[in-house]
Amino acid sequence: MPQCEMCGAEKSSLTTTKVEGAELELCDSCSEFGTEVRTESTSSSGSKYSTTSSSGTSSGGSGGGSSGASGSGGSSSRRRDMFDEMDELAADYDTRIRNARESTGMSQEDLAKKLNEKASLIRKLERGDILPSDDVQKKLERELDISLLEGEDVEDSEWSSDSSGTMTLGDVVKRKD
Repeated sequence: MPQCEMCGAEKSSLTTTKVEGAELELCDSCSEFGTEVRTESTSSSGSKYSTTSSSGTSSGGSGGGSSGASGSGGSSSRRRDMFDEMDELAADYDTRIRNARESTGMSQEDLAKKLNEKASLIRKLERGDILPSDDVQKKLERELDISLLEGEDVEDSEWSSDSSGTMTLGDVVKRKD
């Protein structure tokens, strides 16, 4: 019996529903979270993916079916978005700030005065309670001569491959026997 891809309930009939751009096989109660995808022909071989996406777009039928088929097509590259250009803040930014400040012998108040910020901001940053704004991040990096961005560390270097071939999950997984 097929399972709902959202709640996991086993139902006899599922509906193909588009939820935030993803086509899912959902039960009746979960299908209200999206819009139902209409299929062009119900007498096909039962496959949920269309093999004639390029010829079916000129008929002007349902636009939902053709956009889903083009997203699952043979193209291996994804569309670039704004997050590709962004640098990622390091997970240990709080300890980097604290260690750099302590190595220079400054107190939190001294660092705050040099940055023209409040001491409470420095305390919150060092506790990891808040994330630094871009402006404060640049000031901290300049004053303490550190980088708060995610750099290549030991874990990242394990993902880099020496060969030009593609990596598989087996290349990266460490088993706990």
